[in-house]
Amino acid sequence: MREVAFIKQNLNKWKEVENVVYKRVKKNPDDLSSIYINLINDLSFSQTYYPKSKTTAYLNFLASEVFQMIYKTRRTEKSRIISFFKTETPLLMYRYRNYLVYSFSLFLLFTIIGAFSAHYDEEFTNLILGDEYVYMTIENIKKGNEVGVYQDENALIMTFMIIINNLKVGAYHFVSGVFIGLGTAVVLMHNAIMLGAFQYLFFQYGDLSTLANSAKGIWIHGVFEIFAMIIEAAAGLILGASVLFPKTYSRFNAFKLGAKDAIKIFLSTVPFTIVAGIFESFVTRHALVMPLWLDMLIIFGSLAIVIFYYCIYPHFVYKTLKKDDTIL
Repeated sequence: MREVAFIKQNLNKWKEVENVVYKRVKKNPDDLSSIYINLINDLSFSQTYYPKSKTTAYLNFLASEVFQMIYKTRRTEKSRIISFFKTETPLLMYRYRNYLVYSFSLFLLFTIIGAFSAHYDEEFTNLILGDEYVYMTIENIKKGNEVGVYQDENALIMTFMIIINNLKVGAYHFVSGVFIGLGTAVVLMHNAIMLGAFQYLFFQYGDLSTLANSAKGIWIHGVFEIFAMIIEAAAGLILGASVLFPKTYSRFNAFKLGAKDAIKIFLSTVPFTIVAGIFESFVTRHALVMPLWLDMLIIFGSLAIVIFYYCIYPHFVYKTLKKDDTIL
């Protein structure tokens, strides 16, 4: 690449770094580290192909200034956690908002496939969920207790088991992204098809009211649980994309940057997964005897929280910081 083309490609990015350096805008260590890594990559490229250029000297100066800013920044652990949920995660969700769309679209597609497969193949649900689980569910349907499956264990023990299991499933969605995103798609497909087949089971052996009762029970905890899974899958797709599309970075550096962002997004879902486990153990079992308005309040309240935090709030944070000229 000619030097002129290299400068033209990155000039706007460097000018924005200048704003951070000269205006001394406060940045947390992680953001400064990302800026520094980006500059080091550009500096390495410039040193290789234009070793005596003014561009190389300029990038070396910027990198050294950002390096100094990193070690002058001090934060307490409390403010770091607040900043993580208040600013860092929303900005990441804004940057990678397309991956959330991809993940949700795949989830919806696979769930529909699961329901249709269960409709056209009587053995499909048994194959996916296992004979014992299916027979137990059918018995609960016949008894008119669609949420009976959630009432068989001690609530406290069940809470820990569910949370640990869901955290493991979420980690699978995220870590599997290292296989260029295909691993994440496969894990997501498996879980979404199970959900589609399980939900259809209530209609297959009951009626619309049976389906409604089951949905009421499932989504009391399922809003947080399922949407956490979708967001974790988005993190896995981000990880895969960092390997497939390194852009101007080396593939290894692109992977490091992608992994750092993806793991932050994954960690942001942990509180939702924990709350989902508590709901599933202590609340879902009472779904059929609770007032309808309370069921709907929990379900749609949970949905509103997830949509606001991961879809609406990121736009607000980005526009606010962009207006204040505090983000790159």
